[in-house]
Amino acid sequence: MEQKFKTDGLGLSNRDAMNKDRISDLPDALLLQILSSLPTENAIATSVLSKRWRSLWTMLPKLKFDCDFNPVLDDNNIDPHMFSENVYRSLSLHKAPVLESLHLSFEGRTDCSDVGIWIATAFARCVRKLVLDSFYQEDQTVTLPSVLFSYNDTLEILKLKCAIDLEFPSRVCLKSLRKLYLYQVHFKDEDSVSNLLCGCPSLEDLVVHRYSNADVATFTIAAPSLQRLTIEDLRQEGGYGNGGYVINAPALKYLNINGFIDIESCLIDKALELVEAKISNVSDIANENILESLTSAKRLILHLSPLEIKVPTGKSFDQLVCLELLTHEREWWNLLSIMLDSSPKLQILKLTDFYLRDNKTNPDERKWNPPKCAPECLLFHLETFVWIGYEWQRGDEKEVATYILENARRLKKVTFSTKRIEGEKLEKLEKRREMLNELASVLWDSNSCHLVFEST
Repeated sequence: MEQKFKTDGLGLSNRDAMNKDRISDLPDALLLQILSSLPTENAIATSVLSKRWRSLWTMLPKLKFDCDFNPVLDDNNIDPHMFSENVYRSLSLHKAPVLESLHLSFEGRTDCSDVGIWIATAFARCVRKLVLDSFYQEDQTVTLPSVLFSYNDTLEILKLKCAIDLEFPSRVCLKSLRKLYLYQVHFKDEDSVSNLLCGCPSLEDLVVHRYSNADVATFTIAAPSLQRLTIEDLRQEGGYGNGGYVINAPALKYLNINGFIDIESCLIDKALELVEAKISNVSDIANENILESLTSAKRLILHLSPLEIKVPTGKSFDQLVCLELLTHEREWWNLLSIMLDSSPKLQILKLTDFYLRDNKTNPDERKWNPPKCAPECLLFHLETFVWIGYEWQRGDEKEVATYILENARRLKKVTFSTKRIEGEKLEKLEKRREMLNELASVLWDSNSCHLVFEST
């Protein structure tokens, strides 16, 4: 009589099936996809699982090493030399034909020669994206070996962060670089800035976060191929003067400037292909032509006061179709009047107060001077009007809203978003309803325009 043995209610054959390593039977492509979702150090650790896994990680297309990668601790401090050895050993074992991305996060006290070896190895692996993130340790910084950037035709994206010094005595050659990110790095001099940017003939995207008074006096961006530019100035107390900017990018399509406060200058060559520009927190610039350089833009987002920037007179924004202004900036309504008069083709107008504050400037101090004649954009082109954070109790804001509704003859949709009122405040709710009805009554053509009221 045949006897069947069972363990925990399962036949031996079923138990063997459950214990079988099914993951290892998956194809390499799928296993690499799984490893790619893990931190690099965890992916490398799988090499001890079995012979099948021993060298699988070496084919990963993307690698990221943080400074705690297999660290040796000494008085709670990470040994940068051990980190460097581990990174180099891992890179030397890497076998993928193309290294798509290498991200290295390390201390500012890391030896420059070690960083040079990492970069040289990555370039030899035809790296396409390189991220070097150096954080400050005892105020020490790393100077990148400039000779490594004398020629490279595979790197497409380069990100440099924090405790990194850049010195380029001669022009670099990064033929394929399309995107460059510079976060609080330090340039030795203005020639180093020029030699880096001029050596990137394919550059399309540039992001710069910097302290304008921390290194070079004038930060010049001269890039004929540049299409998207973001600059955020993180000005700090002290430093080496006020600093300034010169921008010469004739192919520029998108511009984002933030934080230009109390700097020496900002001079921008007009970009005829400009599609969109956003200008925020700009004031007290001794010499600037920011708004004047934007007359070719199709969309403008202006988070600024006309009291704090030079507003061009006699200039036409004849390509502008979309305009957004902030209504908590000082005398924003005067900037609105100027822009309405200067934008004959404007189709979309958006007024925004992100803060919905109750303590705006005293109404007695807010005097709006509407255009003497109805602007061309209101008579023939404006189709969409949005006001987020509309203060319906303020007579001055009601005056602006009424003027636009009375004179805009082609409006198709109007949206007013007001601060939410609690249900128990019935009297206030009734007054708001009366105000909204008044606005609806002044529409030039209420039959063809969709009027929307919202609460936020």
